[in-house]
Amino acid sequence: MLAQPSAAALNHVLAQNSWAGPRLLRFAGKTVRFHIAPFSFAYIVLSDGSLQATDSKASADAVLNIAPSLLPRLLVQDEQAHAGVASQGDAALLAEIFYLSRNLRWDAAEDLSRVTGDIAAERVVQFMQNAHGQVGDSALHLSQAAAEYWTEESPLLAKPDQVAAFSASVDTLRDDVARLALRVKRLSDK
Repeated sequence: MLAQPSAAALNHVLAQNSWAGPRLLRFAGKTVRFHIAPFSFAYIVLSDGSLQATDSKASADAVLNIAPSLLPRLLVQDEQAHAGVASQGDAALLAEIFYLSRNLRWDAAEDLSRVTGDIAAERVVQFMQNAHGQVGDSALHLSQAAAEYWTEESPLLAKPDQVAAFSASVDTLRDDVARLALRVKRLSDK
């Protein structure tokens, strides 16, 4: 149900980034499957570098399992989110998919300009980018304030130096117990 519209959207973004299609040409005929619970999408790379939705149950040359919680982070190009994607199959095809996911850009202003005109589209996109930046900054400041509150005002979280001191104490205790066990063994052997 969603495979055809998602293929159309991906092909639209590929067309906006003219460099991307030629990169996919060498993988013509290969199939990629994306599992994003509860959905599964499969695409075959066509001879012109575009994608076509195919049966998601068929065997694939490359498979990517993406946790739904990673999607927002992937959409905002969070580099650490890529590490959370489980993948298997054709290594060259997977490398190309990851490269494209990091470098493809949707030209929203171009699409919006067809409806609103160029100037209005640019202003709307600029407004959205500014809002996105402010939301990100606000989230960062909120998380820093919460961390400070939970470590200083109402200790719920341990500070890194406290954790390090505790770990060192546990290591010392472990070593002391090992030495005591050796002494007891020596005394019991005598």
